[in-house]
Amino acid sequence: MLKVALTGGIATGKSYVLDQFRRRGVACLDADELAHGVTAAQTEATTAIAARFGVEMLAADGSVDRKKLGPIVFADASARRELEAIVHPAVHRAIAMGLRAFEMMGDTLAVVDVPLLYETGAETGFDRVIVTACPPEIQLARLVKRGLTEDAAHQRLAAQWPTEKKTSRADVVVNTGGTFDETDAQIARLLQILKSDPQILTS
Repeated sequence: MLKVALTGGIATGKSYVLDQFRRRGVACLDADELAHGVTAAQTEATTAIAARFGVEMLAADGSVDRKKLGPIVFADASARRELEAIVHPAVHRAIAMGLRAFEMMGDTLAVVDVPLLYETGAETGFDRVIVTACPPEIQLARLVKRGLTEDAAHQRLAAQWPTEKKTSRADVVVNTGGTFDETDAQIARLLQILKSDPQILTS
């Protein structure tokens, strides 16, 4: 099975691109969705987060309250690294389990959205890497549209590698700064290549 990682900066359209692959019948996993699972009530990760950051970081249902924890970790690089050390290993175990399940079901291609792929060194577990990219001003505008202040948006952008650093390592780049139709056309061409001749996608 060809294992493809999908990554890119925040608000560069990763979720949209992943959804387009899923709509085209590709087996897909979303690391952020898996992170919600590992930070649900009574998990090992949630217990560790409560011990490190305080039980007040938990929601009424016992899961991690991202709205409370987010401002703390994005304002403190040390705290963010501690959180990542708790959550990322659990998420990567969940990804590995998901990929094994796809393989057992006979899938020949799987795409996994991993936002911090390069930052965590996880690219070595994949055969190809796709990076979504758009101009920083579009990222900022999208984040503000989601309800973040400009300061909070800049904090989140600063917490990740610059887009150009990611695109320089990618096997293929999907530019998401244009229209949905333009993005869809790139995805359609890319999927055709992944299914027929993925060897031409080498960084």
